[in-house]
Amino acid sequence: MLARLVICAMVARVWTGSAHAQLNVLSVTPPMNGHNAPRSTQVRITFNRPLNPALFDPARISVFGKSSGPTSGTFTLSNNNRTIAMTPSHPFFAGEVVTVMLPSSVRADDGSTLRSAGFAWTFTVAAAPSFHRFRQIDSVSNRDESGVVTRIYGGLACDLNRDGRLDIATINQDSGDARVFLHTGNNDHPFNSMVTPYASIPLSSSPNDVADFNRDGFIDLITASDAENRFAVLLGNGNGTFQPPTEIASGWYARGITSLDVDGDADADIAVAHYISGTVSILLNDGAGNFGSQTDISVPGGPWALAAAEMTNDGIIDLVVGSAGSRQVSILRNNGDATFSLMSSRFVGGHSWVIQCGDLNNDGNMDVTSANSTSANGAVLIGNGNGTLRPETIYLTGGNTVSTDVADIDGDGDLDWVLSSFGAGVWYLYLNDGHGVFTPTEEFDAPRNPSCALPMDFDNDGDIDLALTDELQDVILVLRNDCVSVDFNRDTLQPDVQDILDLLSVFAGGPCSTGDCDSIDINNDSLFPDTEDIAVFLRIFAGGRCM
Repeated sequence: MLARLVICAMVARVWTGSAHAQLNVLSVTPPMNGHNAPRSTQVRITFNRPLNPALFDPARISVFGKSSGPTSGTFTLSNNNRTIAMTPSHPFFAGEVVTVMLPSSVRADDGSTLRSAGFAWTFTVAAAPSFHRFRQIDSVSNRDESGVVTRIYGGLACDLNRDGRLDIATINQDSGDARVFLHTGNNDHPFNSMVTPYASIPLSSSPNDVADFNRDGFIDLITASDAENRFAVLLGNGNGTFQPPTEIASGWYARGITSLDVDGDADADIAVAHYISGTVSILLNDGAGNFGSQTDISVPGGPWALAAAEMTNDGIIDLVVGSAGSRQVSILRNNGDATFSLMSSRFVGGHSWVIQCGDLNNDGNMDVTSANSTSANGAVLIGNGNGTLRPETIYLTGGNTVSTDVADIDGDGDLDWVLSSFGAGVWYLYLNDGHGVFTPTEEFDAPRNPSCALPMDFDNDGDIDLALTDELQDVILVLRNDCVSVDFNRDTLQPDVQDILDLLSVFAGGPCSTGDCDSIDINNDSLFPDTEDIAVFLRIFAGGRCM
């Protein structure tokens, strides 16, 4: 109890400060680290004193969705000019992570400003309920007519041409490029052809992140290369293509890379982890997408994986580092002045290859997931909200585990988990019980070997679909999350009257009239067909959603 009071007091000091010293943030909506914000949510920030309307510049406030990109909208002041409200001009994508950044220059009517670190937080957009019945609708080749091997080493899903549809970009190790598949508008074949020319990047690039580095309203891309000891910045043109890359030399064996504001100006800066150098490097953005000389932070154990997350609940986004040599995960607290302090380290259960964070147990604190590569497992570490983590919980896989992804796959309000196992040739889906405890639920077999999973709502129906990248086969498997393909009598038609008769026959214990359908379980409750199965099927038959 005493520890909790100390933590609360620490957070209160950071957020409210002295009433006579500076402008402070009192509350934010959606809440910090929340993950059930409506797609049309309004972003609100309430301060401890009125702002100066004449000096209020909404262009300096950044609202960036990892899927939708820079978000424009209408800004208003209310509550005696103490509350900023931004109404987005378009809905966010289901399941996307949104980052809001306020610069230190925000000024109150009495002349006081925000602290020099500014203020930033993230939230995740809600996904619609579903029964996570995935159906593969397409397999898209990453190779062009030449047949040259690309080796998909990473990927991302975002709206690169601002048409309200999610596109896919693959990060390719052997061909040294990023290849973009724009959404076709056809939900049955959403990703057909690649955009040319391909975006050149260093060989053996894999880790990646997106931001709007030059504030032009388009999504930009960064990716790191361990083979060439450098990273690339690709500024987007807003049509699925990129400007020629800016390649920046960094430390030895560049691995993890991420973006966050480290100096309080609401611009996206860059952090890069270097395994052999034993450093995490920080590069400041001048606001136009140009980066200065790097500052190195020594991190023991061989830093490999890297993620940005709010681990201390103080409105300054921190760094989470997975070290391959020491097999630890470390929290680097962001001091807001381009420096960091090591808060804690915890054994992660293996060779941390990729880290992704999210609030897994619904307590408002960020937690950590790790794909532990050659250790053939994944790990979950629950966060305490003060820069420390609880001991790891290990989930075994069948081989080299190279990617971790969290998203609300079933739409029940908590974050589920996908591990990609290159060694086993399987993508593992785990469902969350709401308390950060995961149950293995489904396995998706790869044509050869997975590299990553991209949870994404590519058909804009509000639930989370999957795009799965195979590193050696060079294909993207496109899986739709729906249950409109239920076909009990196997006549390959959409649900019809005969399907209902067959389901009722099963429920009544009678024989199926036209086929073997005695294992129907629409709602995945592992029970013999029950009334809920019938209710769900009738909604499908009526053209309703799977809910």
